[in-house]
Amino acid sequence: MNIKVNGEKRELTEATTLQQMIESLGLESKVMAAAVNMEIVKQDAWDKAILKDGDTIELLDFVGGG
Repeated sequence: MNIKVNGEKRELTEATTLQQMIESLGLESKVMAAAVNMEIVKQDAWDKAILKDGDTIELLDFVGGG
């Protein structure tokens, strides 16, 4: 299946969860928030959120500054 992650096209196997996708990208320690199709997915639900063909995912991390 094809999805878009932060504007980049990616190909995943069917029934991949949001958690699995984040881990496959090596970002598990960096991602603080995730949205699938503009809907925020709470971190404790990432392992239950199954991605579908055509989904758009935004992964965010928070950077301190001033």
